[in-house]
Amino acid sequence: MKSARISHLGTEQSNPASRDLDRKSSLEIARILNREDAKVAAAVRKALAQIARAIDTIALGLSNGGRLIYVGTGTSGRIGALDASECPPTFGTRPEQVQYLIAGGPKALGAAVEASEDDADQGRKDVAARKPRKNDVVVGIAASGRTPYTIAAVKEARRRGAHTIAVTCNPNSALGRAAHLEIVTSVGPEALSGSSRLKAGTAQKMVLNMLSTGAMARLGYVFGNRMVRVHLKNEKLVDRGIGIVANLAEIDPESARAALKKAGNDVALALVMLKAGVSRPAAARALKQTQGHLRKAIAAARR
Repeated sequence: MKSARISHLGTEQSNPASRDLDRKSSLEIARILNREDAKVAAAVRKALAQIARAIDTIALGLSNGGRLIYVGTGTSGRIGALDASECPPTFGTRPEQVQYLIAGGPKALGAAVEASEDDADQGRKDVAARKPRKNDVVVGIAASGRTPYTIAAVKEARRRGAHTIAVTCNPNSALGRAAHLEIVTSVGPEALSGSSRLKAGTAQKMVLNMLSTGAMARLGYVFGNRMVRVHLKNEKLVDRGIGIVANLAEIDPESARAALKKAGNDVALALVMLKAGVSRPAAARALKQTQGHLRKAIAAARR
């Protein structure tokens, strides 16, 4: 039964563009879904100013030793978990730097435990267990903006002094009011009414992509538009690392391979050594001095 508390939300309305979806051909269904998906980027574009503020908040928090912690339930929680899980291999972050909390715990990543999203007390307990503090940033994710677990977690994190951000698809939400900053992507009714894994989920994924990528770029964990803290743990990644070093240092692949070997397969270290013309210890000192900001480390090593 649809709750009266959500029946008024934009994401819960029936979408006239997908009326009689069950009577359509496969190609017609694909076209309808594709037309609806095309609206997501425009909805996200309207929230760019708030997204930029969130990027600055996250970058500042991480630079001061804080953590980024995503909180959500169901689809929203899984999207948060995905972004958190991909930060270490993409940006070389430590596992504790970007974390996630999902109602129902890790088992909810692969199984439906929807009842847990109504447990506000568990939301408070789960975030309290992470001991959020002033340099941490807690991002609550909920398409409806009214999920009790997520709202309670954000309120508790804010009470403890953390910076809080809400990512929702409905304006004027309880989650938005609970957080310091609200990011709203109003994607409208889903092609499958109420199924927020569709446009709402896509919008949330786009926003989290921007938050993590933007913050890591501000921290200097990328150089230009290249990943420079990627861990070379398999053949594909080794080839990628060689390509990154060769491209950015303007050398041939074999020279890049040799430079990576000298740097212990650390892309950022190899680039500081090559671009500043310094030894491995000097490059390591420069990276430590600049908290891993590659462009600043190169400049520091040259000095």
